[in-house]
Amino acid sequence: MSTLAAVTGAEGFIGSHLVEALVASGARVRAMALYNSFSSWGWLETLPVDAMANVEVVLGDVRDETSASDFVADADVVYHLAALIAIPYSYRAPRSYLETNAGGTLNVLEAARRLGTARVVCTSTSEVYGTALRVPIDETHPLQGQSPYSASKIAADKLAEAYHLSYDLPVVTLRPFNTFGPRQSARAVIPTIVSQVASGQRQIKVGALTPTRDFTYVRDTVAAFLAVGTAPLERVAGEVLNAGTGREISIGDLLTTIGQLMEQEVEPAPEEERLRPKASEVQRLLCDASRLRELTGWAPAYSLEEGLRETIAWLSDPENLARYKTSVFNL
Repeated sequence: MSTLAAVTGAEGFIGSHLVEALVASGARVRAMALYNSFSSWGWLETLPVDAMANVEVVLGDVRDETSASDFVADADVVYHLAALIAIPYSYRAPRSYLETNAGGTLNVLEAARRLGTARVVCTSTSEVYGTALRVPIDETHPLQGQSPYSASKIAADKLAEAYHLSYDLPVVTLRPFNTFGPRQSARAVIPTIVSQVASGQRQIKVGALTPTRDFTYVRDTVAAFLAVGTAPLERVAGEVLNAGTGREISIGDLLTTIGQLMEQEVEPAPEEERLRPKASEVQRLLCDASRLRELTGWAPAYSLEEGLRETIAWLSDPENLARYKTSVFNL
């Protein structure tokens, strides 16, 4: 019988791509979408019918112990992606981030411990490193909670570490750097820029232009999830592994690059509401993914420009662009 992979946060950006890739790999998938009274499955609703034939969608909530336990039952591997991820909203509602990101992770880990789940893959973020103290950033870099979001994810990462060390839970934590691609919400900088240009705007509303990021195309991030989800367990259990390209670009240069790829002259129009508090802004992120490469053989297949072209093509489709509210700041 094929592997049963359970994916929390499956209706979201990375989660929906991971579900699609798992089905393509031959796995059966149980996908959790956050409970809502509209029975919306988020981005899962856009996946091909033949792919969804191998997906069991469950509406649930990782913040609830019973919901998490029922979802994890019988799964061979759990990919835990469910999280609140928007940094600006974490300043307004910090408790909700702790309850979802740390509390939800605790519920998944505890369910896996009680049920004897063979492997749990937890999702971290490069934001836990804060502004780089040294580059490239490897997994030994200090963790810095420069936003309520990053603090909640640090808590989640430490829970995963504790469950491995305390209970020998077979957990591996993947730490992606700035994933981008089709289906990403406009709370992220690349779809924010591309959607504005595609809708005809040339004065592009942005935040700070000087911070640098290591942008990883979503297909590469998903490949990293599959790599840590299938690698020999004795190699990856208890590990925290970065996934990134090893290339950084400033937001200002990113805007210029997107304008060139879309063949439009664009100018930045920074807005105060898009700026983080000064001490909270992460100025530089640059990934060292050599440990992930060493343990699993993973390496990024897409350059920034290749990923941007695919993202631009997807967002330039009127049906997809219509999903984006380019006139407002998406928290």
